[in-house]
Amino acid sequence: MYHIQINSECTYEIQSEGKDLIVNGKIESVDIHSVNSTISHYLRDSRSYRTELVSFDPVLRSGAVKINSNIYQFTVTDQYDELLRKLGLDKRQTAKVAELNAPMPGLVIQMIAEEGQEVKKGQNLLILEAMKMENIIKSPADLTIGSIKVKPGDKVEKNQLLLTFQ
Repeated sequence: MYHIQINSECTYEIQSEGKDLIVNGKIESVDIHSVNSTISHYLRDSRSYRTELVSFDPVLRSGAVKINSNIYQFTVTDQYDELLRKLGLDKRQTAKVAELNAPMPGLVIQMIAEEGQEVKKGQNLLILEAMKMENIIKSPADLTIGSIKVKPGDKVEKNQLLLTFQ
């Protein structure tokens, strides 16, 4: 059984039995034809739907699906995810990062982030020049900047504290 949450609003329990799907305890008869690994067509109640998997993150078990011309965000959990959640062991998505250290010795060229700023995973934080190359240092997760320990023009050593997160 899978629990699927769509757009953080609607939740469905879905189970497969042969060609039928059981959605929230009700048998739904659907005819599904896969075009390729991301595109499918299905018929339900004499209506045709085209689905396309736009994105999927297997670690977070979330993604986006396009049904006809509408895009929906979703998350999927199964009975094992639910068991881990009940046991308090589902913290893989909420890894805490307390600080960011310099990956190499270099010169701080520019600070892009500011104290108190909320940043997303992969967002640029600062530019560090090392061996005449500019390296963009990115956020390791969705976080809030606590304090910045360096400023443009500072020379830093490998593993030196650059900034902290809240």
